[in-house]
Amino acid sequence: MKIVTWNCNGAFRKKYHLLDKFEWDLLIIQECENPEESAPAYRDWAKCYLWKGENKHKGLGVFAKAGISLEPLEWDDGGFQSFLPCHVAGSFDLMAVWTKQANSPNFGYIGQLWRYLGLHKDKMAGRKILLAGDLNSNTRWDEWDRWWNHSDVVKILKDLDIYSIYHEYHGEEQGKESCPTLYHRRNSEKPYHVDYVFASSQLIDPKVSNIKIGEKDDWLAHSDHMPIIFQI
Repeated sequence: MKIVTWNCNGAFRKKYHLLDKFEWDLLIIQECENPEESAPAYRDWAKCYLWKGENKHKGLGVFAKAGISLEPLEWDDGGFQSFLPCHVAGSFDLMAVWTKQANSPNFGYIGQLWRYLGLHKDKMAGRKILLAGDLNSNTRWDEWDRWWNHSDVVKILKDLDIYSIYHEYHGEEQGKESCPTLYHRRNSEKPYHVDYVFASSQLIDPKVSNIKIGEKDDWLAHSDHMPIIFQI
């Protein structure tokens, strides 16, 4: 299965065709519109999807090709933002992610994911899980006096036998990534790695699993984030 995760930086109704060249099976899109309340062409294109958001113009969406089922998982979000869990193709669970500051003075961004995992890690144990999206985080920003750092989240996932496909495939350490996924404010001089794909070991096959990050020359005109293309 070929999957793409991308923070499209809004106006996905004008951009979804850009991903066709990847011949995707599943899309995980951050900052996209709710198809139900958007342009007719976009609504018609989004035949099989799930969407969640506080704003109809910018939410979190999962889109599947025909024949691939998406079944929502009724996991309490605890008021944290933004998470969209579902069961895909009767085969594995997907946790689509777009972390936000969420008006939290202490648990913004990676803290939202840390707390969400605290709610659901027991039910994740032993299951085939894919966690993918914009985490707005990196180990390089860990704070010494905080216990919900990026590294803490990576450890929680590792304890659940869930690993970053990028780091496994490229043999790089967290915080020392050579390929940026974000150019802040579309400035090529401000590269960061903040978008991730984590998968249970059962879903990672060295003969099949690979991962690629889009090139800035191809994508900066459309978003400050690069798409991540991978297979499981």
